[in-house]
Amino acid sequence: MTEERRRQDRRQGDRSPAAAPAPAPHRVYILPLWVRCWHWTNALLIITLILTGGSLHFSTTLIPHFEFSLAVRIHNVAGLSLVFLYIFFVIANAVTGNWWQFVPRPPGVLERCIKQTRFYLWGVFKGESEPYAVTPEENFNALQALTYWFMIYLVLPTIVVSGLIFMFPQLAPTEVFGVDGLLPVAVVHYVSATIVVAFVIAHVYLCTFGAKITTTFRTMITGWHEH
Repeated sequence: MTEERRRQDRRQGDRSPAAAPAPAPHRVYILPLWVRCWHWTNALLIITLILTGGSLHFSTTLIPHFEFSLAVRIHNVAGLSLVFLYIFFVIANAVTGNWWQFVPRPPGVLERCIKQTRFYLWGVFKGESEPYAVTPEENFNALQALTYWFMIYLVLPTIVVSGLIFMFPQLAPTEVFGVDGLLPVAVVHYVSATIVVAFVIAHVYLCTFGAKITTTFRTMITGWHEH
C-alpha cells in the first residue's frame, strides 16, 4: 500500500460516522403518586408488624427481639394504621379505577400465567426478554395481577379482621368446635402472616428482575417503568 493510499484511508476514516449512541430506554408512566405513597407506607407497616409479631410469637427464644409490652404497643398501633390505610386503598382503588389492574384480561389468562412462571423460573436466567410488556393499561402481567389480587383482597382482609379480634377479644366467640374461640383466630392470623412474609421475600426478589437490579425499585419511587 502506497503512502498516498494510506493518507486517503485516514481521510475517509476521519469522515466516517461516529458510532450510534445506545438507544434510550423506553419509559412509560404507570404508577400515580397516591399508589406509590400507599405502597411504601404499607411496606413500612407490614415490616413493623412482621418484626413485632415475631417478637410476640417467639418471645421466649434467644433470638433478639422487642421487649414484650413494647412489641404489643407497636404491633397494635401499626395494625390499626394498616386498617385505615387498607380502607383508604380500597376506596381510592375503586374511585380511580385502578382496581382493574388486579384483574387479568381474558382470553388466555392461564396460558399467560404459565408462560410468565416459566420466565421467572427459567427464562430470566437465560437472558430472555419479559414475555409481556408493561403498559399504562396493564401494569402487571397475569401472574402478578392474580397474586396481588389474592394478597390485597383476600389475605390482607383476613389478617386485618383476625388482628382486630385479637385486639378486641370480646368479638370472638366463646367456643368453636369445643376449643377456645380465640384459638382458630390465632391460627388464621398466624397462617395469614406467614403468607405475607413469604410474599414480601418473593416480591423483593422478583423486583430485581428488571432491566437493571434497581429498575423496578426506581419505578416505585418515580412512577416510570423502563423497558
